[in-house]
Amino acid sequence: MIWVKILPMSCYAVLMGDLVDSEGHDDPEQLHAAFNAAIERQNAGLAADMMSPLTITLGDEFQGLLTSLDAAARAARAVRFDLMRQDIDCRFVIGLVDLKTPINSERAWNMMGPGFAAARERLGEKRSSSRYRFSIPQDALLETLLDAIGGSLSAIERGWSVAQRDVIIALSEGASVADVAQARDVGIPNVYKVRSAGDYDRYLTEWDAVHTALADLDLRYGLVGTDG
Repeated sequence: MIWVKILPMSCYAVLMGDLVDSEGHDDPEQLHAAFNAAIERQNAGLAADMMSPLTITLGDEFQGLLTSLDAAARAARAVRFDLMRQDIDCRFVIGLVDLKTPINSERAWNMMGPGFAAARERLGEKRSSSRYRFSIPQDALLETLLDAIGGSLSAIERGWSVAQRDVIIALSEGASVADVAQARDVGIPNVYKVRSAGDYDRYLTEWDAVHTALADLDLRYGLVGTDG
């Protein structure tokens, strides 16, 4: 018999992120405006999964509380894509927290509980080249495996040309190959060529593995999100 540990609904997913090398940006005012606009867009688009909205806590950092780890991963990718389109680099930590204070549904601050510090520590590991880190203290082995996949996803993204980035983001967001071809005014074979050069199939497979693992953790720890 397999036992599934169901915890009280004090467990949530935290998503933390910060901009990479923001201090050296050529136009800090433009960067600040683009960052704020991206966070606002994602809060509007992901409202169904937000318990406490993505909130900029420092000039270049943000955090939010979501209903599930799977939803947090989808939110991270959505923010990442939004900023990548503007050539802004950002990294994320997806973590499990056990909230011991009331949920602040207006701003993601003034909340406490096990898991916040571990996720914050991960975010502070700035030497890592990965843009997707995971903080699952309850399952160190799975945390390690998710971190490895996050590093691989980041390496694939770093290898994209602008055309590969735009095509793969569009496909990942649900556009068909025909839609992308029409939008870019190219033939369908061109889109397949760009998609292949950007390692799209591997990228999608690795994201599927992340979502499968996180969905299992959500079930194990009693988190319930909306379908992505």
